[in-house]
Amino acid sequence: MENQSTTTVKDSVYQILRENGICKVFGNPGSNELNFLKDFPDDFEYILCLHEGVAIGMAEGYAQASGLPGFVNLHAAAGTGNAMGALSNSVNSHVPLVVTAGQQARTMVYSDPLLKNSAASMLPLPLVKDSYEPLSAQEVPHAISRALHCAMSPARGPVYVSIPYDDWDKHIADDARLLSTRRVVHFGAPGIDDIQPLLDALEQASSPVLVLGPEVDAQRCNHKATQLAEQLHAPVWVAPSAPRCPFPTNHRCFAGILPAGEASLAQKLSDHDLIVVIGGPVFRYHQNDPGNILPDGARLILVTGDAQEAARAPVGNAIVANVDAVLSYLLEHGVRKTGDCPDVRQPIQRHEIDQSPLQPSAIFDIVESIAPRNTTYLNEATSTIATLWERVTMVEPGSYYFAAAGGLGFAMPAALGVKLANPDRPVVAFIGDGSAHYSITALWTAVRYRLPVVFVIINNSGYGALKWFSQQFKTHNVPGIEIEGVDFVRLAEGYGMKALRVSTCIEFSQAFDSAISDASPVLIEAMIESV
Repeated sequence: MENQSTTTVKDSVYQILRENGICKVFGNPGSNELNFLKDFPDDFEYILCLHEGVAIGMAEGYAQASGLPGFVNLHAAAGTGNAMGALSNSVNSHVPLVVTAGQQARTMVYSDPLLKNSAASMLPLPLVKDSYEPLSAQEVPHAISRALHCAMSPARGPVYVSIPYDDWDKHIADDARLLSTRRVVHFGAPGIDDIQPLLDALEQASSPVLVLGPEVDAQRCNHKATQLAEQLHAPVWVAPSAPRCPFPTNHRCFAGILPAGEASLAQKLSDHDLIVVIGGPVFRYHQNDPGNILPDGARLILVTGDAQEAARAPVGNAIVANVDAVLSYLLEHGVRKTGDCPDVRQPIQRHEIDQSPLQPSAIFDIVESIAPRNTTYLNEATSTIATLWERVTMVEPGSYYFAAAGGLGFAMPAALGVKLANPDRPVVAFIGDGSAHYSITALWTAVRYRLPVVFVIINNSGYGALKWFSQQFKTHNVPGIEIEGVDFVRLAEGYGMKALRVSTCIEFSQAFDSAISDASPVLIEAMIESV
């Protein structure tokens, strides 16, 4: 009997998104995507980005800040290719994204036409959890439903679906309507037998230390990690190359962020016999700093919701479970130590707000003195990471985001996504003059959607991080690390954004004080000496 359903593929997909709390589509459309976007529903918002990497970055910021999946619409293979650098950050941050791309019409794809996405499901691998192209129009709603649930399942991450553009208006079977009401619930609470080895280790340890990773902040259980540190009187380090801030930086137990090298990291933990890593990998290094992974005589236990991170850890035992549930269990059943957290931090000499030339430490001191305590920070001035962690107070969950894979172009669009998700929190993005070029078109999107983000371009006329590495590697006369002659104020003004240039502490203080309360996006170009 012929199917009399009047429901189309497009109707079904929008209903699936609607029932899962998704009402925003981030993208940069092409001809293959127009059938999906035509007669766009009134209860959805399309966020236009001028580059696909910006669309991914903005969706990533929105997903991390809101806890909802980000939905992205890309253009065929070329758009997917433009987005893949940004996807490297998303997969490492465990960000739930559903990334769709338009395939050529199913009726003509056999002839290898222009805008065909050849081997579409293979193209984004391994930067997504799953990748699929439906074999028929009837499969499209099922593929979208599957992608949503896969993206949100532990460990979260992006999922890719390629969809032929002539599928959207096809009628589908009535049972596809049931997809929108499906719910998938994940439980990862440990049992007593699972957690007892960790409890025993904490009981026996004379000097335990906690190393916290981004899962703690992603699950908004920062306060539980704080209570555990107080219960154990244990210092807390943030795992190296941290993409989020899982612990209040003004707490007496906060020791700092660990260096991203084997020998230097082990040295920081040398006074401890038990290292408990919660919600982060063991360990994400960057510098080539050979040495022992652990101090002599130290044990390590990892708690993570990511089975892959547990499997690839080079040392220690691992518990794969929900991090929030494990913290709750440890607080209820765990041991209590005596003493106090050793204070390993050095006193900070703050800068005077005067006519002296700007330097990164002064920028962060001034921001610290002016920004509200609930400000969210994004950082892509990569040579200033350690300075920011030393000088800026971050207390609330969702206070800090960084590119998890180190891929440039993340912070500017992610800041917009964060602001879109949390309109009541101030958002400040620190951007290096080198990295700003990767996603400069995000400024246009900020203006178009009136997203009041403060962009601070820390301009040292080059790739400061590369200059530092060239010194460490003793590699001299390296080309391509100097960038002169770029006027970011005029670039921002060209996109319709308010912008100004400063070079002294008093100028930056006045500019930032005005910008943080502005109802429109503002760019401040902060000129500092080159490395």
